[in-house]
Amino acid sequence: MHPELLHLGPIVLPSYGAALGLAFVLGILLLRRRAPEYGIDRETAVDMGIWLILSGLLGAKLLLLVVEGPAYYLGSFRGLLELFRAGGVFYGGLLGALVAAVFFVKVKKVPFLAFADAAAPAVALGQAIGRIGCLAAGCCWGGQCTKPWAITFSDPKAGENVGVPIGVPLHPTQIYEALGLLALVGLVLWFGKGRVPGRTFSVYLVGAAILRFVVELFRGDPRGTVPGTDLSTSQGIAIALFVLGVGIVLAGRKKADAPAEA
Repeated sequence: MHPELLHLGPIVLPSYGAALGLAFVLGILLLRRRAPEYGIDRETAVDMGIWLILSGLLGAKLLLLVVEGPAYYLGSFRGLLELFRAGGVFYGGLLGALVAAVFFVKVKKVPFLAFADAAAPAVALGQAIGRIGCLAAGCCWGGQCTKPWAITFSDPKAGENVGVPIGVPLHPTQIYEALGLLALVGLVLWFGKGRVPGRTFSVYLVGAAILRFVVELFRGDPRGTVPGTDLSTSQGIAIALFVLGVGIVLAGRKKADAPAEA
């Protein structure tokens, strides 16, 4: 693929960075459009969205340090530069954003579930675009594949930057996840209409967790493991988020049924 979208002398525009920027802009625009449906001021939603993006970037890099170990990244200037350039681990970004959201909803006096429902499709859309960036950069690659839809990376820069095998047919895991996430955007937008608070967010959590768990089965890059298991770090987090999503669904259903029982 093409890890560098633009290269003019000393000016380099990484494909992943461009995709990430597009994901942030479209995500914020979608959040801004949906915010009034949930009783949230548009400017407040944008302000919170920007802060959560920054928190997510920090969380993604912190989990990258945990998964791959801090020795390489913190042991040299080159390592620090690679840490700055790396996108990080998405689930670290999601967890970082969720932690920040708990703080900002109190500061802005916005109901957490209302904001989470408004933001869920934007997060899924941003993820999908980010996975296209991964495909261009060569990161998050799949295991060896003999299927007709296998992809082969040929740009030496991709191998140099992220270590993807060059000239080897691989599962296009980035495409698997991107297509699944785009389908999830539609599902979340449709299923969340007129539902109890938290339903849209929970559908996103459950859907994204199932998708990520399955895609991880086809991944070939080093991702760390949950101690004492064969699960990848992301699969472990996916299970936790699945349980959280189901818990929100059940709590919302119980709350919705309470008036009828009374």
